[in-house]
Amino acid sequence: MLPFEYILLVLSVLILISITLTKISENLGLPALILFLVVGMLAGSDGPGKIHFDNVYIAQYVGIVALIFILFSGGLETKWRDVKPVMWTAFTLSTLGVVLTTAVLGIFVHYFFNLPLPESFLIGAIISSTDAAAVFSVLRAKGTRLKGRIKPLLELESGSNDPAAIILTILFIEYIQAADVTGLRIVIFLFQQLILGTAIGIGAGKLLSIAFNKFKFSYPSLYPVFAIASAVFVYAAAASVGASGILAVYIAAVILGNSEFIQKKSLVRFFDGLALLGQIVVFLTLGLLVYPSQLHIVLGPGLILSAVLIFFARPVGVFISMMFSKFKLNEKLFISWVGLRGAVPVILATFPLTAGLEIGPYIFNLIFFITITSALVQGWSIPLTAKIFGVKGEKIEKSHIPIEMTDSEKTNNDLLDLIIPQHSAVAGKSLAELSLPPESLITVIYRDNDYVVPSGGSVLEEGDTILVLVNKDNIEVVKKIFTKLKSTEKVDDPAKRTLNIKKI
Repeated sequence: MLPFEYILLVLSVLILISITLTKISENLGLPALILFLVVGMLAGSDGPGKIHFDNVYIAQYVGIVALIFILFSGGLETKWRDVKPVMWTAFTLSTLGVVLTTAVLGIFVHYFFNLPLPESFLIGAIISSTDAAAVFSVLRAKGTRLKGRIKPLLELESGSNDPAAIILTILFIEYIQAADVTGLRIVIFLFQQLILGTAIGIGAGKLLSIAFNKFKFSYPSLYPVFAIASAVFVYAAAASVGASGILAVYIAAVILGNSEFIQKKSLVRFFDGLALLGQIVVFLTLGLLVYPSQLHIVLGPGLILSAVLIFFARPVGVFISMMFSKFKLNEKLFISWVGLRGAVPVILATFPLTAGLEIGPYIFNLIFFITITSALVQGWSIPLTAKIFGVKGEKIEKSHIPIEMTDSEKTNNDLLDLIIPQHSAVAGKSLAELSLPPESLITVIYRDNDYVVPSGGSVLEEGDTILVLVNKDNIEVVKKIFTKLKSTEKVDDPAKRTLNIKKI
């Protein structure tokens, strides 16, 4: 057995290499997961690193723990006001869309590769979930924004479709192992996973939001420790009673993230870093687990299934699921294209291995290959397809003012970081003319990469970033003042002018 310090040395070096290579992924426009997997494969038995690792159980456990933190981080950053208008569409995509993708791929595999239906549907279920983190990492690297409600839809879909893929994967594995699985048992299983998982997530989220404000820890550093333990506890508690732990964790994080609690800003940043570390570790582990010399066996089937997934199965799931939504054709086409696969399919591919299925090694290599192909084919083209389908928004350079207020139950004030948009009604006005509500004060103006000390005579300009100290009761009022746009419509016709006055 290798000395423990050697294991730590190798692990730290692999993580540092992976982090360093993220700059390359940004320049190439590829999801970072590709490089993480490549580093793991190069360090593995078939690579120059010659690190022998074949413990599927450890890989699966690492993947599940990483997934807990990835989803908890995503839930904390999910803004309810943004996702509420697309909630129903995201729900149909994450349920019906997953089922349709599974069915299309399963039927194709059965008839084209002559595999039994249960194994065919198992392959479809494992590869059915998407990874928005891979999509947005490419968009951030290229400075690309998306118009309309596409971004919150993709975020909510990717956060909520993992449970559906996991549930279907477990169902098909159980069916293969014991063909006497009845319809009643399936209904009970789905009820436990979905309904009970949702209920536990809602209850846990509300309890956590109360607990964070009630527990007055002496050391601020205890709050992230408390949050880590809480996330793991929610998953384990839900899974131990037969519910979906992943669904419970995500819902609890969404509820917590949309509540006001102590140390919220620092906690969101902490979990953002923890989620990134989780992605690196899980992809390194899965890269070590795979044997590149065995991938040639799945080369042909992998390329064919990747094409079916990208050009047929995903679009079928999107267009049928979004049939009654208000999204336009070009938006649906873009959503169909950006269904990148990420950590979850490769983690789920370890389930047939741990279940002892004979086809398990083949499925793992196949899913691994499809995930890489999806990232390579779709990843680099995301900014280009956003432009082609007309969903690319204007780039906004957001400045980050290095000042913030520590959340505390003792204060009812907060610091708002706002940008003066184009055609803003406050642009050209001095601070004295703004008529801000009581207990509101502009403390900093950031303009042209410099800080301006404000006074009553300071005039705001479009593109300014301002920091406002405001009473929490007046936050929405202050936001409306600075985001209100002035009318740019020229009124020359007296009749038209009269009509506008009547509208007012």
